[in-house]
Amino acid sequence: IPKNLNRYGNYRTVMTLLAIDFFSLLGLISTKNHYLIFGFFITSFVSIALIGFNIDVFLESLSSDSKTGRIRGNFLSSSNIAWIIAPLITGFILTNGDYWKIFLATALLLLPVFFLIRKNLNHFKDAEYRAVPTASTVVEILRDKNIRDVFMVSFLLQFFYSWMIIYTPIYLYTYIGFTWQEIGIMFSVMLLPFVLTEAPLGRLADTRWGEKEVMSVGFIVMAIATGLITFIEAKNIMLWMSILFISRIGASMVEIMSETYFFKKIDSGKANIIGMFRTMRPWAYLLGPLFATLLFALNLQIKYIFIVLAIVMFFGLYWSLELEDTR
Repeated sequence: IPKNLNRYGNYRTVMTLLAIDFFSLLGLISTKNHYLIFGFFITSFVSIALIGFNIDVFLESLSSDSKTGRIRGNFLSSSNIAWIIAPLITGFILTNGDYWKIFLATALLLLPVFFLIRKNLNHFKDAEYRAVPTASTVVEILRDKNIRDVFMVSFLLQFFYSWMIIYTPIYLYTYIGFTWQEIGIMFSVMLLPFVLTEAPLGRLADTRWGEKEVMSVGFIVMAIATGLITFIEAKNIMLWMSILFISRIGASMVEIMSETYFFKKIDSGKANIIGMFRTMRPWAYLLGPLFATLLFALNLQIKYIFIVLAIVMFFGLYWSLELEDTR
C-alpha cells in the first residue's frame, strides 16, 4: 500500500477503493454465478479493509499526540455505534430471504462516505510514505520494544474477539438454550461499553491516566469475566447480559488504550508499520480458531474454552505493563 500512496496519494486511493467496493456490492446483487459472487465478495472485503487503513492515515495526519486519545476515542465510539445499529437495520430490512437488500443498503451507505471525503479531504497533503519490504518492517517492529509490545496487546485483543464472536453464540444457543432473538438482545447490550467508555477514556489518556495502566486493568476485567462464563449454567438473561457487558468493558479499555498508544508512537509516514498493525486482526482470526480446533480435538468441552481464553488474557498483562508511558 505505501507504493500506491506515494504514487496516487491517500485521497485518490481511498476514492478509488470506495468506487471498487460500490461496484463489487452491485455485482453481488446482480449475479448468481458462484465464481463471480466469490470474486465480488473478496474484492469488497479487501476494499473495506484497505479503506480502514486509509482512514487511519487521515486521522494520524490530522491529529497531534496531545489529542490522539480523544480523537481515537470519538472515532471508535462512532464506529461501535454502527456495530450496534447495523444488526437492527438488517433485521428490519431482511424479509423473506431477500439478502440483496442488505448489499444494496450497504452500497448506498458508501455514497455519503464518498461525498464527505470529497468535500473535506480533497486537499489532503500526503506525507512521504516509506515503501519498506515486509521483512524490514518486521525487523523495525521487533527492535522497538514499545511497538512490539503494543502489537502483542492488539493481537491478544483480536484473539479474544475471534473466540468470543465464534463460540459465545454457539454456546448460548446450543448448551444454555437461549433463542437467537434473546442472544441478539444480549449482544446489543454487550456492545454498549464500546460506545459509552471509549471516548471519555481517550480524553483521560490525553490528560490524566497512562495507557499501560488502563490496558492492564482492562485485561484483568476481560480475564475474570470470561473465566466466569465456564461456571455459569443458569439460563438467566440478566446474568448473562451482565457478564458479557463486563467483559466488553475490559475489551473497550484495552482497545482504546492500545490504539491511542500506538498512534502516539507512530506518525502517518510509517504506513508500513500502520499496515502491519492492522494485520493483527486477520492473524488472530486465522490462528484463534485453529488453536480452538486443536483443543476440541483433545476432547475439551466447549465451556472450558472460556477459562483457557481467560488465561490467555492474563498473559496480556506482561506486554501491557512492559510499555513505557507516553507522558
